[in-house]
Amino acid sequence: MKTLITYTLLIAALVGFISCEEVVDIEVPKSEPRLVLDALIRADTTQEFVDVKIKASLTNAFFEAVEPVSDITSMYIYYGIENEFGEIVDGLYSNLAESIPGSGIYIPDPDFTSDQRIRTSDIGDGTAFWLVVEHQDRRYAGKTYYESSVPIDSLEQDTVILFDEEQTELIITYTDDPEKENYYLFDFDFANFIASSDTFYEGQTFSFSYFYDTDFSPGDEITVSILGVDQDFFNYMNLLISQSEGSFGPFETPSATVRGNIFDVTGIDNINQFNNVENPDNFPLGYFSFSQVFSQTLVIQ
Repeated sequence: MKTLITYTLLIAALVGFISCEEVVDIEVPKSEPRLVLDALIRADTTQEFVDVKIKASLTNAFFEAVEPVSDITSMYIYYGIENEFGEIVDGLYSNLAESIPGSGIYIPDPDFTSDQRIRTSDIGDGTAFWLVVEHQDRRYAGKTYYESSVPIDSLEQDTVILFDEEQTELIITYTDDPEKENYYLFDFDFANFIASSDTFYEGQTFSFSYFYDTDFSPGDEITVSILGVDQDFFNYMNLLISQSEGSFGPFETPSATVRGNIFDVTGIDNINQFNNVENPDNFPLGYFSFSQVFSQTLVIQ
C-alpha cells in the first residue's frame, strides 16, 4: 500500500517567494493480519450473571482500521478451582457465540442446550479461567485468575483552568484492601484509562484527580469504574496507555505490538504448556482478564 504525502517547499528568491508543490510516494511496510482479542471481562458481583463480551477483530494494512471477525470456529471459557497440580477440578464451561452476525462480539451462546452464562456465585478468589479460541485452523488459549476490586467511596466534580483552558476535574476516592498487594485499572469513560498500584497507599483511603479536555454540558453523565487486575495486566495496560498518547483508546490496535497473555497453542497436547516455547512470534494481540468491577455515574453540573 502507498501513502501520498503532499508538502510545500517555500524557496526564498531575490524577487519574492516561489511556492513549489511536490508529490512523494512512500512505500508503507506491510504485515500479516493478526487476530485481536479484547477479552477484558468485568464481573459486577451485585448481579446474578457476569456480563461476558469478547471482541474479536483482525488487523488490516498499516494505517487501516481493524475488521470484526465473524468466522470464529469455536470460543469458550473453562473455569473453576485448581488442585495442587494447577488443574481445574470439576470445572464449568461457557460456550460463546457471535451476538449479532458481523459484529465480532461474542457472548454466552443463547441457543446452546443449557444456560452458558457465568454466575457470579460460581466465581471468587482463586478461580482460574481459560479462554480457548479456534480460528482459521489455529488454536489460541489464555489463562487468568479472578481479581477482586474495591468500591468507589465518592466521585466529585470541579472545574479548573489548566494552560489557559477550562477543564473538568473529577476527584475519585476509594479505600485500598489491606489484605493483599493490589493493582487497579480505572476506566474514566470515553476510552480513558489509568493503571495504579497500592505501593504508596496500601490499606489507606486514597484520592486523586483526573482531568478531561472534553467539553461537557450540564446533565451529561460520566461513568467511572475501578477494576481489580494482576501485576502482568497492570504492566500491559501501562504499555498500551503510553503508546496511545491520547490519540486513541488503549484497546484499539497500538502503534507497536504489545504481547498479551493469549498464545497460539496449535498442536500442543498439554494445555498447561501454552507459552509458545517453539513459536514465540506467533500470537494474537489482546489480553484476557477477569476482573471484579465497581462503578459510579456522575452527572455534570
